Amino acid sequence: MKQSKFKKIVIFGVGLIGGSFSLALRKAREVDSVVGFGRSEQSLANSMHLGVIDRIGTDVAAELHDADLVLLATPVGQMAELMSRIGPHLGTRTLVTDCGSTKSDVVREAYAQLGDKVAQFVPAHPIAGAEQSGPSAARADLFQWKKVVLTPLPENSAETVARVRHAWELCGAMVSELTPSQHDEIFAAVSHLPHLLSFALVHDLAQREHRDILLSFAASGFRDFTRIAASSPEMWRDICLSNREALHKELQLYIAELTNMSSALESGDAAKLEQTFRAAQQLRAGWKMQQ
Repeated sequence: MKQSKFKKIVIFGVGLIGGSFSLALRKAREVDSVVGFGRSEQSLANSMHLGVIDRIGTDVAAELHDADLVLLATPVGQMAELMSRIGPHLGTRTLVTDCGSTKSDVVREAYAQLGDKVAQFVPAHPIAGAEQSGPSAARADLFQWKKVVLTPLPENSAETVARVRHAWELCGAMVSELTPSQHDEIFAAVSHLPHLLSFALVHDLAQREHRDILLSFAASGFRDFTRIAASSPEMWRDICLSNREALHKELQLYIAELTNMSSALESGDAAKLEQTFRAAQQLRAGWKMQQ
């Protein structure tokens, strides 16, 4: 059955992700009106100027009661306060989804803050981004062929999940489903740990007196590995703390791997180094071919 058009969407956090969500649905002509809320009046005004939103929201109660969909596109550290703010005003048919990079903590807050309206909330994580942030970085094709993970709640009806899935598919995304715990374990390994390591390497160099000389000779390998260290410190602080148990486990495994590499270097064990490099190279090459 064909899904009906979204008459009104309300976005909290009209930055790269929230703005791109709006632009994608507007380009698909699947939304009539987009209302934006945020902490920065200048950013919201810019969103209006760029055509990302139709108007700036001023009254949460007035905007939510007849909204088809609410998108929470703020850092995960703001989710609890935001959910408590919107909960009392959600219309009976208003659905809610989010863009949080962690899910167990967001789900926990949803149960605590949304109460009997938790069935209207379908957690989501779009696997897309860029170094730039803010509405000026938003683009309609950001989610094209990118993965979006839904972590539905037991309280969600099949119709509710399908409606939220449809919204992300209209943005061009490929939608998958995991449990919140599965999501957090997976992304601790393939997303949160790499960001932590990238920040750590750049921070290490930043503290050295001759950092300018070091950076003057850094080439593509350093640039590629540290690209994600240009991401939002606030956002990644919240992500790391929200998923700290799974992330700490992955970090300990990585430290053990580094310890083995350190021992091989210290002992001049060429065979061990090559064995490690070859196994990594083969896995990486195989993964690249699947992309």
